[in-house]
Amino acid sequence: MTDSETPDFIQTTRTSYDAIAKDYSAAFPGLPARPVDMSMIAAFVALVKANGTAPVADLGSGPGDITAHLNDLGVPAFGIDLSPAMVDLAREAHPAVRFHRGSMTSLELPDETLGGILALYSIIHVPDDHLPATFAGFHRTLVPGGHVLLSFQKGESPGLHLTERFGHEIDLRYYWRPAYAVGDMLSKAGLDVAATLIREPVESEKWPRAFVLARKPG
Repeated sequence: MTDSETPDFIQTTRTSYDAIAKDYSAAFPGLPARPVDMSMIAAFVALVKANGTAPVADLGSGPGDITAHLNDLGVPAFGIDLSPAMVDLAREAHPAVRFHRGSMTSLELPDETLGGILALYSIIHVPDDHLPATFAGFHRTLVPGGHVLLSFQKGESPGLHLTERFGHEIDLRYYWRPAYAVGDMLSKAGLDVAATLIREPVESEKWPRAFVLARKPG
């Protein structure tokens, strides 16, 4: 896809994260310090392992810490991120792990090759009208029995539009959604919702966190 064919939200999200990549990585180092979050990732890993040895794609992999963690747990995983600056930082921090530039909205991967898809706080930058095709791409690339784990801020409001972060000028939109709406879209894409968990905000967080686990039949 050429730049002229790329949707505006992809270009603005990429440019914004390129601008804040180093500061973002410094502000959110390492793994999430939230036991509930880590338990959902652990459950996802167990389900992926039980279904075979196909790799996991970490979509919106950012600094790459979660991708590396999946590999440490025995799941072959690679990261995909829109931002070249984020990909460079991830490769520098985790040289033994594969990271690629790309978009979850148009996965350039063969059919039925992924054992799992992890997307932590990355669908928040995808507008509602692009999610059905995105989830259809998840279904296409997963092996039968493969799992998806999504996390996102739960809310009924439209979300946020930030024009500044970490002292950098950006143009970044965030879309908040109720968990049931995401579950409905996954179901329409042919994925069975296996679990939904809502975690209330802690410390500096302002919105509840939603986790949705889904499975491709088979």
